Amino acid sequence: MPFHRVLPAPVMAITRTVTVAAGRFAPGHLGELTAVVPLELVDAVLAETRSVQRRLRDLPSRVGIYFLLAMCLFPEVGYRLVWDKLTAGLVEVPVASPTPKALRDLRRRLGSAPVRALFEVLAGPLARPTTPGVRFGPYRIVSFDGCSSQKVPDSGRNRAWLGRTSHHGYPTLELMTLVETGTRALLGAVFGPTAEGETSYASRLLHLLRPDMLVLWDKGFDGNDFLASVTATRAQFLGRLRSNRRAPVLTRLADGSYLSVIAAEKVRVIDANITVTCADGTVFTGSYRLVTTLTDAGRYPAAALVGLYHQRWEHESAYYALRHTIMNGRVLRSGDPDTAAYGGAALFVFHPRLDSTPATAGRPGNRGGRQNSVMSLDSALRKSPSRGRYGKPRLAPCRLPPSPTSAIIRNRVEDSVRTRSSGSRGCPRSRSSRLPVRR
Repeated sequence: MPFHRVLPAPVMAITRTVTVAAGRFAPGHLGELTAVVPLELVDAVLAETRSVQRRLRDLPSRVGIYFLLAMCLFPEVGYRLVWDKLTAGLVEVPVASPTPKALRDLRRRLGSAPVRALFEVLAGPLARPTTPGVRFGPYRIVSFDGCSSQKVPDSGRNRAWLGRTSHHGYPTLELMTLVETGTRALLGAVFGPTAEGETSYASRLLHLLRPDMLVLWDKGFDGNDFLASVTATRAQFLGRLRSNRRAPVLTRLADGSYLSVIAAEKVRVIDANITVTCADGTVFTGSYRLVTTLTDAGRYPAAALVGLYHQRWEHESAYYALRHTIMNGRVLRSGDPDTAAYGGAALFVFHPRLDSTPATAGRPGNRGGRQNSVMSLDSALRKSPSRGRYGKPRLAPCRLPPSPTSAIIRNRVEDSVRTRSSGSRGCPRSRSSRLPVRR
């Protein structure tokens, strides 16, 4: 008797429903990623920065914000193709068909203020109290690090602002960020010309430090003025000293470290020899001199601090996701300092959320999963056609960090949610004004 077996279908269709606004606000969405940047939050930021349109246009301000964010998700295509991706799923909804010039004017009309405010609300620690790998004793582990590999177009205004770079043709931005190492979440970011120096940019982020934080950094941050400024925030630090920096030995401790004084501050110095053995048997050795304000050798042994310093490399992984996974080595769409300001801010809005998905989705401490989440998202974006469903992996809703700015915006969000009806046009009308761009 013949045997027959029905094979399963090689492909299957998955249908997802994405809720969008009505009318001219319909293109203002990011598919399922709208849960990360909800409509109410964008409306509140626009109202707070007085960037809402005076009259209802075919391209409202809210739509412009989502267009700016989509430009960061699709850096390889032009303005018009980015718009096609925003409207690809709105087959039955009549939407505007703007020209590239109209989209460029929309970008310039918004300016950098609303995007910067959006980043300030979304930036902040993401780790829960029980998340492993984010604390050392009572301290939350954060780190400072710079990056000077992000390029901008070789225009006259960019060259006048950033200068020329000897080893490649594109002007280069100096980026400085403060990151929660366990989740790679951005707490703050600044950027500008590379000539200013990393410690100068890091000084602009010192207001984000708290007494319950332990800051890690590489060599080059051990200047007396910078160390004194960090100590004034009452945060603890563990950093690397330059090899030519000699600190006086005041007291030798049992674990091999010693107490010293730098910049009139009592510190502890640890000399460590690092050996790395690769999978192919190659061995690398090096000497690290670490300095910390954790002077209690009994509570914080030198071996534990040397092992903790390895967490600083999580910051490098965060930069890798920014440069190679999200941007894929491409140049920012910024022909002048103004567009670089909101182009960079829009990129930072998504980076902490995409690179920290497991921490917010209930899978803390899964470093491999966190990396795979970003790479899976990148793969989905690269393969997405210009016409088709605008689907994305679902991310957890954003959490507003406690700050005066976010408190004001949170109240506006709550008021908007209470008073908003399903048939409303979304954005309230108010006067529009541009805030000056900080340089």
